[in-house]
Amino acid sequence: MFLGLDVGTSGVKAVLEDEAGALIASAGRPLALSHPQPLWSEQNPDHWVEAVIGAVDDLARERPRETAAVSGIGLSGQMHGATLLNRDGRPLRPAILWNDGRSQAECAELERRCPELHAIAGNLAMPGFTAPKLVWVAKHEPRIFAEVAKVLLPKAYVRYRLSGEMVEDMSDAAGTLWLDVGARRWSEKLLAATGLGLDHMPRLVEGNERSAVLSPELARRWGMGADVVIAGGAGDNAASAIGLGAITPGDAFLSLGTSGVLFRVTDRFAPAPQAAVHAFCHALGGLWHQMGVMLSAAASLAWLARLLETPEAALLAPLGISVDRPSPVRFLPYLDGERTPHNDAHAAGALVGLRSAAGRGDLVQAVLEGVAFASRDMFAALARSAQPIEELDLVGGGSRSVLWAQIMADVLGVTVHRVEEGEVGAAIGASRLGRLAATGAAPADVCRKPQRLQSFEPRGPQRAAYDDAYAQWRKLYPALKECIS
Repeated sequence: MFLGLDVGTSGVKAVLEDEAGALIASAGRPLALSHPQPLWSEQNPDHWVEAVIGAVDDLARERPRETAAVSGIGLSGQMHGATLLNRDGRPLRPAILWNDGRSQAECAELERRCPELHAIAGNLAMPGFTAPKLVWVAKHEPRIFAEVAKVLLPKAYVRYRLSGEMVEDMSDAAGTLWLDVGARRWSEKLLAATGLGLDHMPRLVEGNERSAVLSPELARRWGMGADVVIAGGAGDNAASAIGLGAITPGDAFLSLGTSGVLFRVTDRFAPAPQAAVHAFCHALGGLWHQMGVMLSAAASLAWLARLLETPEAALLAPLGISVDRPSPVRFLPYLDGERTPHNDAHAAGALVGLRSAAGRGDLVQAVLEGVAFASRDMFAALARSAQPIEELDLVGGGSRSVLWAQIMADVLGVTVHRVEEGEVGAAIGASRLGRLAATGAAPADVCRKPQRLQSFEPRGPQRAAYDDAYAQWRKLYPALKECIS
């Protein structure tokens, strides 16, 4: 049996998988966020540990025999969070999270201090990353900064409390701006730019490698054996890719969750920072990935449903399973700013082309198409530094809509597959990394792709019409930027 633990922002999830990869049981515990000042987002690191232990306690109570048979544990987690520890291994302050925006000024300062940052880290300095947070702490909380002995990411802190070992995997470390992503090692130059050194960093391993062993106390608590291996694990998106079997160069998926993520596996470090594309290590050695991020994907449809006081399904139903032509209305899905390709936290959404004849269906279709056009922006950004994506799996809540899947295929010009996602997610990917570390199995034997339920091909006339509509849509952001940002 194998245990996957995902330390999310709003909660912790624990899953049990058997040797055949079947989901046996799952449990979860919620987490609370703290926003003590505008733009601040923090959590108590010990709450992560309490939630993890509580979730596994639930599994041990409900499935004692299966929990006792666990031989490998994998961890995934929210990326970028700065967990600052003193020499005794205790947190010095609440962790500063990925969605904390206080360090905008420090990002510019960090890039001035280290002009090579983009080439080494493969990413722009953004407030979400870890390094600018430490520059902020050094400036605004110097006494705390002086006491920092180690900086851990959220799942690494949980690993430390489960095993006593301070270790991080490559995929999560790539989101700190301290990793030489191409070389897969800590960069002394990037660390020095934030006043830190190699001694402040945990040991590095690949996501499928053995990183630690579960402590005897917790093993006894859960009835497990004496040598339960803990894998390196992965950041949340890389772990989700493991769960989806995206482990071969060229594999790609588009997640239409609250936010949107375009993830593509590469066999080399392929940075494109000026297009706000993330270039990170994958969770398996010798692999990297590119990632485009859209801040409001399915959230855009949820926004319209809330505005019209109508359930999303009721909004979509009148449009059927396909549309013949683009909506006369255009929608910019920048309701909470945008990441790829604009890197503009102040970008705003817009509905353009409204006339008295426009109806509810035109607005709904415009929202679906606006998210598809923004996805095409991400496609174009990723294509600047690697081969174009030829097909992709569509996952997340938005993937349940056959209509949206067909619009995506027509707008992107590639084959789009709806897949049997089920419980696939970061926790499942973590469990599979735990299995790899415990058994030494080949990744291809463990990280299998989910079944494809339905495939959607671009339709010739609609694709041509969407090419024209996309060209017009692309003019909106620069034209409206000064007015609505």
